[in-house]
Amino acid sequence: MRTQVGIIGAGPAGLMLARLLRMQGIDSIIIENRNRDYIENRIRAGLIEDWAADLLIEIGVGERMKRESLIHWGVNIGINGDIHHIDFKKLVNKRVTIYGQQEVVKDMVARRLADGGDLLFEVGDVSVHDLKSDRPKIRFTHQGKPQEIECDFIGGCDGFHGICRPSIPDGVLKIFERDYPFGWLGILAESPPPDHELIYSYTDGGFALYTMRSPTLARLYLQCGHDEDIEQWPDARIWDELHKRLGGARKLEEGKMLQKGITPMRSFVAEPLQYGRLFLAGDSAHIQPPTGAKGMNLAFADVVYLSRAIEAFYKKKRNDLLESYSATCLRRVWKAQRFSWWMTQIMHRFPDESAFDHRRQLGDLDYLVNSESAMRSLAEQYVGLPLD
Repeated sequence: MRTQVGIIGAGPAGLMLARLLRMQGIDSIIIENRNRDYIENRIRAGLIEDWAADLLIEIGVGERMKRESLIHWGVNIGINGDIHHIDFKKLVNKRVTIYGQQEVVKDMVARRLADGGDLLFEVGDVSVHDLKSDRPKIRFTHQGKPQEIECDFIGGCDGFHGICRPSIPDGVLKIFERDYPFGWLGILAESPPPDHELIYSYTDGGFALYTMRSPTLARLYLQCGHDEDIEQWPDARIWDELHKRLGGARKLEEGKMLQKGITPMRSFVAEPLQYGRLFLAGDSAHIQPPTGAKGMNLAFADVVYLSRAIEAFYKKKRNDLLESYSATCLRRVWKAQRFSWWMTQIMHRFPDESAFDHRRQLGDLDYLVNSESAMRSLAEQYVGLPLD
């Protein structure tokens, strides 16, 4: 097979890249090791930044999102039961959109297939070759047969555990990472969320996040040990902690738990995001704690930059945007890492913190909710910084 851009991974990054390229008349082939049902139903993040929601509409995959999503013009910060509202509309006149990542993937897969674009599921034995040449190759098996794609560029959009990043030779990448001494126990419950907007709740007993997928479907999280066994968290214990960490500030209705699991918290960045004709995007290049809600949005930003660079190569015979792709992305990546780290450290209890650390944290929170400048800074970053 021959195409202009071979894309490994049919998550938000890979699908968005393919759509942006198609709108510029640039051909691509997407390969994905999972089946369609799996990628369309894995529960992931559900918060879309202001610019990213506009982009989904602009590229023709946002109609269902407009009908079914929830629009939030603010967020709530809880401090030991006291709720403080941060008004995005007043502060920055932008919003965030609540719409599950799996729903975004469904919409983009449907559009890709309706357009007749190549999208191969359940591929195996994927490898990349000749990355420093002008004709890199992707080899894999599909339906039991060996296949090869010859292309001009490879989009490495195959996630943290994919093959693209490990295919870069030893000594090229620098890895920056931090593991946090806690995780999130998350549930999906058939119950209305306690507020029409998100509640980030700090308590002396630990953090909790109260969010939603719909007016009748709550997505709720508790800070817990990073190595805890989910079997030690029966439903009754989870609900009890959720009530405690809300502190009676809102009514929390209990419902049937549809899912529950524990996710460790980490920060990770690989530099550079490119090697020869291979370009990393999304989780293959960086992971952020979910506190800042940046994962899918940062993946979209990566491939916007990449699509612009590839378009400039074909239409204007320019290489400069390809050469600066990594530096361009990393400026945004590190701002998102900083914000995600800041949100994580200000809202969570750390097991090794001192009495000084605890009082300083409470001072940070008090300043945040009583300073218009501090609230505007949070709002500006939370709704999404503008693309360069």
